[in-house]
Amino acid sequence: MAERVFVGRVGRPHGLDGSFFVEDPSTARERFAVGAELLVGGQSSTVVAARHARGRPVIKLDRPVERGSSLEVQASDLPAQADDSFYVFQLVGLSVVEDGGRELGRVADVSPGPANDVLELDTGHALPMVEDCVRSVDLGAGRIFVAPGFVEPG
Repeated sequence: MAERVFVGRVGRPHGLDGSFFVEDPSTARERFAVGAELLVGGQSSTVVAARHARGRPVIKLDRPVERGSSLEVQASDLPAQADDSFYVFQLVGLSVVEDGGRELGRVADVSPGPANDVLELDTGHALPMVEDCVRSVDLGAGRIFVAPGFVEPG
């Protein structure tokens, strides 16, 4: 089964024509443009109307969908990233290891910050995604290597 990526959730209705607010929307506005393909409940749907209201996307799909349903796209449909850029779904679950071999935990989430993104680990540690901290990301090996000194020993 192909990997799917969450891009939003069906929110409350907007108007009477079947349109709805997109909750937790992707920042890629093209995901919600007229003609865009989304997966809802594993089935393909097409955006037939799109606008913004109160700064949030409002869309209508070519079929009725249940409120709370996830809006997804196929990972293979995402544009390729630059060598030093990654999608959040690629990082979640990776093991984080300090230079020297100390395991710090696994990536639970990546949070946006005012200056840089932050790796949130399942151990409660938070590491800044800056060059001084993150030495390398090896998707094939499932590891992120970080510099020592960003997590207290223990």
